[in-house]
Amino acid sequence: MVRNERPATVADVHELAAGMPHVTVETGSAGNKVYQVGRKSFVFFRTPRPDAVDPGTGEKYDDVIVLWVGSEADKQALVQDLELPFFSTAHFDGHPSVLVRASRLGEISQAELSEFVAEAWLAQASVRRGQEWLDQQGLTR
Repeated sequence: MVRNERPATVADVHELAAGMPHVTVETGSAGNKVYQVGRKSFVFFRTPRPDAVDPGTGEKYDDVIVLWVGSEADKQALVQDLELPFFSTAHFDGHPSVLVRASRLGEISQAELSEFVAEAWLAQASVRRGQEWLDQQGLTR
């Protein structure tokens, strides 16, 4: 994280995901939030599962957030960067997403999180919607 940048928070995840265009918010069976664009999830708060556990205690992580990525190469770049808190599990092999624990969000800045959420949205948005948003931001793919 760059110095003088505010650490990311769970509230930021909600605000950033909900703030992307054409987003709907679903609520999972355990009350967890699922952010979708065009009925495709791009960020969701995962319920505790046996594949994501504390290596010391064996307790299931109860704070895992899933973010979509554009490709397997993007995923590998994020999970292999030791400076970033992203990880994956065997359950997500071949799935275009990364995991992050809410308790580790502060290891990245709010600005960095904003980019990750935007990339997750772009990975799931239609090409037309994605291009419209990029054009509005003055960005290119």
